[in-house]
Amino acid sequence: MNLIQTTLPSSEGLPAPAYDATVVHLSAEYFPYARTGGLAEAVRGIARHQAAAGAQAFAIIPLYAKVRALFPGLVPRGEPVQVRVGTKLETARIFENPEGSDNPRILFVEHDGYFGRPSLYGTPEGDFSDNHIRFAFFCQAVLAALPAISPGPTTIHAHDWHTALASVFLRTQRAGDPYYDAISCVLTVHNAGYQGYYGPEIMEEIGLDRALFNSDQLEWYGKVNILKGGLVFSDFVTTVSPTHAHELRTRGGGFGLHDTFNTLQDRFVGILNGIDYDVWDPSSDKIIDAHFSRDDLGGKARCKAWLQDAVGLPVAPHIPLFGMTARLAEQKGYDIILQTEMFSKLDAQWIFLGEGEKRYEDALRGLSDMHPDKVSAHFDFTEDREHRLLAGADFLLMPSQYEPCGLTQMRAQRYGALPVVRRVGGLADTVEDRITGFLFDEYQPWALEEVVGFAAALYGSRETWEEHVREAMARDFSWRAGVQRYQEVYLRAAEIRRASIAK
Repeated sequence: MNLIQTTLPSSEGLPAPAYDATVVHLSAEYFPYARTGGLAEAVRGIARHQAAAGAQAFAIIPLYAKVRALFPGLVPRGEPVQVRVGTKLETARIFENPEGSDNPRILFVEHDGYFGRPSLYGTPEGDFSDNHIRFAFFCQAVLAALPAISPGPTTIHAHDWHTALASVFLRTQRAGDPYYDAISCVLTVHNAGYQGYYGPEIMEEIGLDRALFNSDQLEWYGKVNILKGGLVFSDFVTTVSPTHAHELRTRGGGFGLHDTFNTLQDRFVGILNGIDYDVWDPSSDKIIDAHFSRDDLGGKARCKAWLQDAVGLPVAPHIPLFGMTARLAEQKGYDIILQTEMFSKLDAQWIFLGEGEKRYEDALRGLSDMHPDKVSAHFDFTEDREHRLLAGADFLLMPSQYEPCGLTQMRAQRYGALPVVRRVGGLADTVEDRITGFLFDEYQPWALEEVVGFAAALYGSRETWEEHVREAMARDFSWRAGVQRYQEVYLRAAEIRRASIAK
């Protein structure tokens, strides 16, 4: 079973193709500097492993207040640049962490008015009303500074809607300049549920010609859709799993952009994210209570006992333990979890770990109060707690409505926690049903309850369960294959750019 198949030509077993241009990643997040979810880890994973494979790479993010507070030693790089966004002429400065790696190099765009705020995107009451201007400024600042950062052949790799305007500005305002015309642009859609759409009046606010507000470019149901603009003007587009690439082409799974994704034809593919094996390795993980491997699972039993005791559940080695670590959000499947009767019917335990919407926090807290010997809920997420949860759990619960890729199910298999997931997106691409985990289709409480019951029954056969665990732990979810395919994408994007210039 090929878990990383895309519509690109297969390159299994071959060395990565030569690609000598500099790759410049643009992102709203990058771990450990700024993170609200999987985007920060995914961008870091791509950039770091590209650099390890020999590519020259940069990653550029806004200089948020929290970044400045956590990394006070940042220093300016180069001269300030003048940036025009709409009618405003503003100044941007580029900063760098002198203690960071030489490859990839991490740069930051400073503007205290836009980025010197307590949070990245908004307040508990909602998103900042000027997010479109903030990220338009970010993209313009990067383009203005780019000749000094990467004077030679360059590929811009933008991530999600926050940086999608880079390709729009590149092909409109910067068109005709030989340096910028030669830059190829790749856009990766990590979560198409967030698109950056606003009223038509923002065209002037972000400095774009009103003529671009049409159904072929930025117009979307009467609004400006920034992600759509990025899709249209990029040379190549990727998303984070092959199955999700198919879903985005469908009316039901394309978040209203299925026609645009279909228009891209063979310029759109899905490439699986990976996980960092240096960080997620149960045989050497310094966070967990005991080490273990697929050849010696003894330490996993000790991790389970430690976890049960730590969260106040009975230490019961023969009772199946289901863990869930996810944002408290509708996407993650909490609605169907809370509608099931499995907590009263099954002889099993559940641990929930996450932060997010208060309604789910209240519901899980109530569930824990109702079943104190079965359910434990925690709303103080940290990476250390996630490591310990996956090391001690027998199963991972991940019944998402949609999941473009997902990283937790890969980490869980690495740690011998068999995922129980819906057959969507990257979950379908990384979990082999009844072999390395358990899949279900209908987004219904009864479907989840049925598959959880099957998994719990399997746990009763210790020898059979351990065979499944060893198979899951043997699967390769490293970045190796994904990085190779991104190099192929960059080559394709560069070819498309050269052909476009030659016309």
